[in-house]
Amino acid sequence: MTTKAMLQFVSRDKEMPAKRKAEARKGDFLEIYDDFNDEKAALQAGRCSQCGVPFCQTHCPLQNNIPDWLMLTAEGRMQEAYEVSAATNTFPEICGRICPQDRLCEGNCVIEKGFESVTIGAVERHITETAFENGWVKPPQPMSERTETIGIIGAGPAGLAAAEQLRRQGYQITVYDRYDRVGGLLIYGIPGFKLEKEVVTRREALLRDGGIRFELNCQIGDDISFDQIKKKHDAVLIATGVYKARDIELKGKSDSDDQIVPALDYLTASNRLGLGDNVAAHASGQLDVKGKNVVVIGGGDTAMDCVRTAIRQEAKSVTCVYRRDRANMPGSAREVMNAEEEGVKFEWLSQPTGLARDADGKVAGVICQRSRLGAADTSGRQSPEPIENSDYRLDADMVIMALGFDPEDMPNMFHEPRLKVSRWGTISIDWRTMMTSVDGVFAAGDIVRGASLVVWGIRDGRDAATQIDGWLTRQAADKEISAEQKAAS
Repeated sequence: MTTKAMLQFVSRDKEMPAKRKAEARKGDFLEIYDDFNDEKAALQAGRCSQCGVPFCQTHCPLQNNIPDWLMLTAEGRMQEAYEVSAATNTFPEICGRICPQDRLCEGNCVIEKGFESVTIGAVERHITETAFENGWVKPPQPMSERTETIGIIGAGPAGLAAAEQLRRQGYQITVYDRYDRVGGLLIYGIPGFKLEKEVVTRREALLRDGGIRFELNCQIGDDISFDQIKKKHDAVLIATGVYKARDIELKGKSDSDDQIVPALDYLTASNRLGLGDNVAAHASGQLDVKGKNVVVIGGGDTAMDCVRTAIRQEAKSVTCVYRRDRANMPGSAREVMNAEEEGVKFEWLSQPTGLARDADGKVAGVICQRSRLGAADTSGRQSPEPIENSDYRLDADMVIMALGFDPEDMPNMFHEPRLKVSRWGTISIDWRTMMTSVDGVFAAGDIVRGASLVVWGIRDGRDAATQIDGWLTRQAADKEISAEQKAAS
């Protein structure tokens, strides 16, 4: 190993890729960070300490070999760096853009204390973009074809990761999805300023070139029954994600309030508009906040996507209300910083309690109550406690609920009562095999673990592919043995 290029964290400061100024980026939905050039990527990768126990790797859900591809990048061996990166990550160009590195790899970098972490995410993105530019990224190409077919329900990160892995093994793959485009939340949930859609469609083209079939605009239970899919395929993977919006009780709230909208409806409308769709044809087409006072309730990455989208839609004001403090916010600290730069106001330690209305009965504000952090709850986080007589009002013409997502009623939706679910409504699986209570039916991603990160969806999809391959291989071996025994008798 060449060490000359490494261990430069003492003499070289951390540097992020150039970021567009807030005033410029507020006017469009383009990504805000530039890509590193080869020199900058090599210099920043060279800050890696090549430590014996790489916490960056152990805290990555995919267990990416981060020190190895940092070293290869520092030495200018870019194709090798890509091959090492792609060996554990199906979509490194996506993770390099949207993973909360400050909570995962970079946040656990050994040199982070005192020297600031290596810019792992930006280097990961540069490696893959370099690979695309040079034609090193290829469609999945199996060494030989297998006759078994696999149906995958859901074209989001988990479903696509499983499809790519299984296609490499030679299986015949069909992916079913309710939407009209491939990508799930990558297309309709995440705004373009974090992930431009061409990045997703570019990967989709590779999957199609590799022989993966997609059945879009296909609602399981309506357009095709779950039973038909089971009969059509040798194995089935459910990777639908979770889309049912969580709600909150607010005094004076009515089901007819069209000024109170779920986060995903709002983001989907915005993303469809950016993709050139006629959003007026959709139920959520009216969700344009230009000139309005917007209040977003929630503190996760979805809330950050909403507030930053509202800024770009030229809202009059944008305020994020979160019941805990900044240090306990589940969203990425980097996203909070970007939102503040763009003009978003944060109301920390505030709990919405009700709505204020104007003379016409329309929502005109959100009533909030100040809170403080008390004893830790079962998750170990301090619980917010309301402060008496601390009510105040925020002007609001539009209230966006970004409180997370729950699973839909899968057994009823699929008309499959044998499909067992947990007390949270997620599909129950045997984590050793990733199989559900129905033989030959597997599940992965958010529909199993609950709303989580894209990188966890990729990890689960890859793990499910391994288990499906093993199960089908054993099934084929058992059939062959049975045939031989029958012939012998």
